Amino acid sequence: MLTKWIGAGCWLAVAAMASAGATPSVYGAFGASANAAETSSAPQAAPAAHQVGTIKAINGTTITLTTDDGSNIQVPVQDNTRLVRVEPGAKDLKGATALAFKDLQVGDRILVRGAASADGKALTPTGIIAMKHEDVEAKRAHERGEWQKHGIGGLVSAVDPAAGTVTIGVGAGPTASTVALHATKDTVVRRYAPDSVKFDDAKTSALAAIKPGDQVRARGTRSADGKDFTADEMVAGSFRNIAGTISSVDAAANTISVVDFISKQAVTVKISGESQVRKLPPEMAQRIAMRLKAAAGGAPGTPGATPGSGGGQQQAVASGAAGGGAPSGGAAGGGPAGVRGAGGGDLNQFLSRMPPSTLADLNKGDAVMIVSTEGNASGQVTAITLLAGVEPILTASPRGAQAMTLSPWALGGGADAGAGADANP
Repeated sequence: MLTKWIGAGCWLAVAAMASAGATPSVYGAFGASANAAETSSAPQAAPAAHQVGTIKAINGTTITLTTDDGSNIQVPVQDNTRLVRVEPGAKDLKGATALAFKDLQVGDRILVRGAASADGKALTPTGIIAMKHEDVEAKRAHERGEWQKHGIGGLVSAVDPAAGTVTIGVGAGPTASTVALHATKDTVVRRYAPDSVKFDDAKTSALAAIKPGDQVRARGTRSADGKDFTADEMVAGSFRNIAGTISSVDAAANTISVVDFISKQAVTVKISGESQVRKLPPEMAQRIAMRLKAAAGGAPGTPGATPGSGGGQQQAVASGAAGGGAPSGGAAGGGPAGVRGAGGGDLNQFLSRMPPSTLADLNKGDAVMIVSTEGNASGQVTAITLLAGVEPILTASPRGAQAMTLSPWALGGGADAGAGADANP
């Protein structure tokens, strides 16, 4: 069992659990000796517990910790509490250095090991492992750069697990093409969780789990002719694209109800703290609509378009074709996805520079385009990216609602990248 360590993509394997398994360099595992050192002095009357999260506040010697599930717990630090600092990406505690309590700051990521109170609202620590906020941000910035420089994304058209290849469509219209992603024995393959918008919640997976229609991002090396790509890392996922009109807004529940233009069904969409929300300026929406209308005649036959997509515009936006960009929401998250075509220039570059919007900016009757998680059993989905102000786009042609969709990393950035979650890869 893995316990999430930092939003930048580092994870912690608490030694008494299981081994960390195959993980990319941005993941870390701490060994049994560290666990033993932390638990040796734990009170025998209370069960050992651990929590991972971000420091919300420090009052005297008590830390308010916001855990990764969103709850707040109190951590009263004792004189004998062991504090150490590790660098993002550390695989053990060999390089850990002692840390003074006064050096902890709001925003630092910590793992706390100790004894939980009966009500679960406090954790008396025997040991704290910290990653400094500035170290995490530096790691994220480096990884975003790597994904932008050496990344590619697209819609999966074929998978051959035996040959270790995934074929994706990139580009749109006359520039549409396919690229073969090649996985080696060292390639890290992950898959988004069905109910999470966070890149860091993506689980270790296998090439065989990738299916046609999935969206994939990969980081690695592209061949000189551009037809092949050797992947160091891949992340795949199945996402829902929703285009429709808001029928109601529930501010208390942080949800909106959207009537999907295609299915004509109402969908409840949760707007979380990690959801990326943007509102397109009217002039930009009009320019995109004009381009879609002009291309509508030949779009259905465009190479690389997905069935029923209304043409290459979907591929232009969904694939992140023109190259790279980081996955959105976690370690690799952030940065524009490099989408070109439908909006002219680099649409995602433009969107990434737009100020974030919130649920308060959305109103009944607004037209929106959403990419969401697959959803839970109740049918509710969580928005990864939401673009409002798209009325001209969705009415640009009879198939306007299908002619342009967002990728889960279309807006780049994300919470962990300085804009929220990620939406990450």
